[in-house]
Amino acid sequence: MQTAAKNAFSNYINGEWVKSSTNEVSTNKNPADLNDVVGTIQKSGEEDLNQAVEAADQAKKSWGKLAGADRGQYLYKVAEIVEQRKDEIAECMTREMGKTLPEAKGETARGVAILRYYAGEGMRKIGDVIPSSDKDALMFTTRAPLGVVGVITPWNFPVAIPMWKSAPALIYGNTVVIKPATEAALTCAKLMECFAEAGMPAGVINMVTGPGSVIGQGIAEHSKVNALTFTGSNTVGKKLGQIALSRGAKYQLEMGGKNPVIVAEDADLDLAVDATISGGLKSTGQKCTATSRVIVHSSVYETFKEKLLEKTKEITVGDGLKEGIWMGPSASEAQLNTVLSYIEKGKEEGGELLCGGNRIKENGFDQGYFVEPTVFDNITSDMTIAQEEIFGPVLALMKVDDLEEGIELANNVEYGLSASIFTSNVQKMLSFIDDMDAGLVRVNAESAGVELQAPFGGMKQSSSHTREQGEAAKEFFTAVKTVFIK
Repeated sequence: MQTAAKNAFSNYINGEWVKSSTNEVSTNKNPADLNDVVGTIQKSGEEDLNQAVEAADQAKKSWGKLAGADRGQYLYKVAEIVEQRKDEIAECMTREMGKTLPEAKGETARGVAILRYYAGEGMRKIGDVIPSSDKDALMFTTRAPLGVVGVITPWNFPVAIPMWKSAPALIYGNTVVIKPATEAALTCAKLMECFAEAGMPAGVINMVTGPGSVIGQGIAEHSKVNALTFTGSNTVGKKLGQIALSRGAKYQLEMGGKNPVIVAEDADLDLAVDATISGGLKSTGQKCTATSRVIVHSSVYETFKEKLLEKTKEITVGDGLKEGIWMGPSASEAQLNTVLSYIEKGKEEGGELLCGGNRIKENGFDQGYFVEPTVFDNITSDMTIAQEEIFGPVLALMKVDDLEEGIELANNVEYGLSASIFTSNVQKMLSFIDDMDAGLVRVNAESAGVELQAPFGGMKQSSSHTREQGEAAKEFFTAVKTVFIK
């Protein structure tokens, strides 16, 4: 077992590792084995946040004036270092928040790809020439950085989300103050080590760890933070968005999902089952795009259910560092309790529990936050587990008689993040694409996952209607400036 001494991190402010003014730390333990102390992070206060924002504010002018290609060279160097340290970072991720080591390695590789993608953006166009009504004038647009960007990230993707927010912010000339979720802050600190090793100029990227009520809210309230990008719960996101709006700061919110998969009568059922399990249960269901509702045509319902249960019961649960483990623990005790409470609510409201539904405690599992993969039958749209985000390995089966009913049921929630359909019929594919109220729609593929070069974001209550990743990130992290030269 490793000790905290190896991973005892301070805040990263103005190019230096700085202990918090509170002299308090938080200890992160492995959710698969609470005897395993992964490390410690700072439990920072308002003074520490002010120091980080001031550093970012002082650095923004010189960083913003660098050529985009020069900023890109820094990101290429960070990517190279993250790639060199990918095994160490992935192991820390698995120990800290529980996802399996293969998933953690895949996510770290994705972080490298994100850095390289945005490094390349430094050489791409940032404006257009527009014809002027004056024949002797030149008119064009360019883009200006916003200034200091506050980045608030969740624990479920502790490499990918910090990178897909920070990398575009940086390449477009902004400076960053990042507040990672406490449960995954050690992994973020290792990323900061990579930025430091790459020689990133002091103050360009800063990390402050601590309670969301202090650091997260403080970022939203700070007069020198020009923009806020947040991924997390609807409750917190809306609160932070209102604070940012009240002082005129730009904000971007990516929040919850209650993502459906529709299985039509002509679907490849084996493909649909595999994708439903992968989309809904991988990462212990702790993805904002995870499949939660499974809407199946009545003519294939029983066959699909039988195949789904057979595959679900084969899932191996355990410590994500061990070979052969497919699903790890919930990331924290609080998250475990949330999942178990929704399972109880599902039973109370009349759902039929087909498999799973229990915390796993035997054979040494009592030192971790493990829950069985869970499948419910006979779920109706008015039930709690059909409406609210669970963020756990729970699938709710729902039966329909045609595609129109299936899409109506799929849309009958407040969220609109992702959705998928399985069908071999082109007309059904087109109807689904047109009528589904979701920011990401996928055909014959699981609901979870988006490619880094494509825009990502939700409809309805899933987002503030901006988009992350790909070229779309430019729309949030810059302001358009129109230039007229006579």
